[in-house]
Amino acid sequence: MSRIKAQQDAQLTRAALPLLTLTLLADEESYGYQLIERLEDLGLEVTTGLMYPLLSRLERDGLVTTRMVPSTNGPPRKYFALTEAGHTTRASVKDQWQVVATAVHAATEKEHAPHA
Repeated sequence: MSRIKAQQDAQLTRAALPLLTLTLLADEESYGYQLIERLEDLGLEVTTGLMYPLLSRLERDGLVTTRMVPSTNGPPRKYFALTEAGHTTRASVKDQWQVVATAVHAATEKEHAPHA
């Protein structure tokens, strides 16, 4: 993979990650690594270096709440759940994402005639 393609892939992932994370949390509360695994199941590779700063930002912005849950496999896990503001933000971002996706699809799927 070329360096430019890798950078573009990373930028697309960063752009989509907040909406994807809010959407997964709208389905069910999850801890950070669980979110990474759920994204992998969707075919998207996300590192802990991307996920945990995003979760901190979402918490700081009041879009998610957290609670600590004891784990039988190690230290307690921090679970994240969407707040009402998180649900509202998710709907707004989803609408804007749809506008962008529609424009990208229209531009990339139409047949391009050579310029005269």
